Amino acid sequence: MALLLAVVFFLASCQTKPKNDHHDIGQVKVDDKLKALIAPSNEQVVAKAVVVEASYETKIFTAEVQGIVNYDSRSETSVASRVGGRLEKLYIKYNYQPVKKGQLLFEIYAPDLAAAQQELIYLSQSAGDQGLLAQAKQRLLLLGMSNQTIQQVLQSKKVNYRIPVYSPADGYILEKTLANNNASAVIAPSGDSSGDGMSGMSGGGSGATVSAAPAPQIDNSPVMLREGQYVNAGQSIFTIYKADQLLAEFALKPSLGTLVKKGSKLAFYKTADKEDSFQTSTIGLIQPMIKAGENFTIARVYLSKGMFKAGEILTAKIPVLVPQSYWLPESAVVSIGAQSMAFKKENNVFVSVKLKTGLRMNGMVQVKEDIANLDFAKNAAYLVDSESFIRAKSN
Repeated sequence: MALLLAVVFFLASCQTKPKNDHHDIGQVKVDDKLKALIAPSNEQVVAKAVVVEASYETKIFTAEVQGIVNYDSRSETSVASRVGGRLEKLYIKYNYQPVKKGQLLFEIYAPDLAAAQQELIYLSQSAGDQGLLAQAKQRLLLLGMSNQTIQQVLQSKKVNYRIPVYSPADGYILEKTLANNNASAVIAPSGDSSGDGMSGMSGGGSGATVSAAPAPQIDNSPVMLREGQYVNAGQSIFTIYKADQLLAEFALKPSLGTLVKKGSKLAFYKTADKEDSFQTSTIGLIQPMIKAGENFTIARVYLSKGMFKAGEILTAKIPVLVPQSYWLPESAVVSIGAQSMAFKKENNVFVSVKLKTGLRMNGMVQVKEDIANLDFAKNAAYLVDSESFIRAKSN
């Protein structure tokens, strides 16, 4: 009997034994106080570092930008063919060749001009109506012949198959296709895309610099037109720029372009000759531009006669007032491609965050969002792992 009771108690104890939960195998519960220690190093950092708060103030600085002297397109004169025909002789050898008013540019053969001359000779030799003769002369004038050439035809009684075309103005001549390219060729500012701005500033007005890509040079390249080439009626062949009508164009980054207005004062000089070419003027035109996927602003200044030549590189200093905004030390912001990042202090750890930045000047970075009462690591570069790419969330 005792043996039977022992067996019953043994079976009962086996049935009430708790079952193992296989789902708990391999799981480790982490104390909330230790979570900061196991987070990835490219998201947050546990460190003792000096922290800074953003300042909120207005700044005045002088931006330094590069530019180029170019021809004023408002004074250009177009040379077009009034008839379709073949270029028999070309007297323009290279672009930006100086020409005088009345100078021979090219000679053209046109069937319409030859037929109109034959009609003029016939009417001049017959005793017909003088009104028809006057209309024949007017037709040749409308087709591009000069009075002098018409009188030569009447005297010689021979058709002139090579009609000369003369320059209508003084200046520098270039092919129309190149003129169109130069109209769209502007200096594109370069620099740190993450900051979208400048690499220097003065709190009281001395030099900040904004680097600009080399401006397009005006070269005396050979013309692409060739003798024997056909042109259409009304086709514009050459453009003549007046030598005394020049302007200066300066490229501004978008963040700076919003602060510069038409009529703003600036000082500029030849980059190669600062002492003898220093001038002050006002901006006559502000023009937004998009080139190669990059947007920027062109500030245009109309120049006086005599001192500058087309193609010269200029340096300008523009005083700019920046309205109240937040500013962080440049050392507190890390640039990664087109993004700007900083390490914000949260619960005794530094968390990486993205920032919307603007101008960079005098060791300070403009922040275009509210970061009041936030602490940031003063030297963000010290918290970056050299083998990690920082991951951050928006602030």
